[in-house]
Amino acid sequence: MSSVAAIDCGTNTIKLLIADVVGQVADVVGQDLDVRVRETRMVRLGQGVDRTGRLAGEALARAFAALDEYAELIREHRVSRIRFCATSATRDAANGDVFAAGVRERLGVGPEVITGAEEAALAFDGAIRNLRTPPVEPVLVVDIGGGSTELILGSSGSPDAAHSMDIGSVRLHERHLHTDPPTADEIAACVADIDAHLDACPVDVTRAATLVGVAGTVLTVVAVALDLPAYDRDAIDQTVLPVGEVRRVVDRLVALPVADRLALPPMHPGRADVIDAGALILARVLARAHVESLVASEADILDGIAWSMVESPG
Repeated sequence: MSSVAAIDCGTNTIKLLIADVVGQVADVVGQDLDVRVRETRMVRLGQGVDRTGRLAGEALARAFAALDEYAELIREHRVSRIRFCATSATRDAANGDVFAAGVRERLGVGPEVITGAEEAALAFDGAIRNLRTPPVEPVLVVDIGGGSTELILGSSGSPDAAHSMDIGSVRLHERHLHTDPPTADEIAACVADIDAHLDACPVDVTRAATLVGVAGTVLTVVAVALDLPAYDRDAIDQTVLPVGEVRRVVDRLVALPVADRLALPPMHPGRADVIDAGALILARVLARAHVESLVASEADILDGIAWSMVESPG
């Protein structure tokens, strides 16, 4: 038995998954990874990148502190292989080499600054393998991150079309939503920005028969809709939520001041200020898709990264 460590570094979070791999698996569809560790740290690595084009010193410090913790977990679990995928923030930053050097120093591997297409394919793979009930196809996977949003449409276990839009919860919040809570004009500007990106998106979301949402923004919206007393992965995973209920929760979150969002039991403190923009992205995608419900999946790009090491062990 060996273990792999998958790390996904996005604009708002750095996530770690450590999973056991038994032998070489030829057909893994429908099987679960034997997950030993799943951790998330809200480091806001993309703080100010949309404005300055650089990773801020304090953001790098937060990220490196999280990676120090992850390095210790990786040592404890005697991981045989690590894959570190860096996404939107480091793609956009002029000083990404500083971050890359810090990653190598702590983990012994360099970050793979993956393309939007690669990011989308990994997110689709992780989400689809996790579904316990076979979905009606085509399936649209929606992955809303801090700096980008991936839309992946596919069937038979693989993407047919994928696109990474340069809009995410941190990026759009910093760009448009400056008041607490945001004003009607700010919301309208944010929605117009989202709609412009969706107009230019080559993925036809109207083709989707099933819509699967992954990652923190979507899962937090679902957790609030379920009125959970705390964030509960098992309760959230595989939840099917009517589109009308999703829209109700989005409207509620956008209207609440940050202090009131923080008071919601499932809300992570590092997400409360920017979830307004992320929730609006979700609402605008649903407004275009001809689906009646949203399926929540706790498995995401991390799981896809882990599976990529199972299937390509070299």
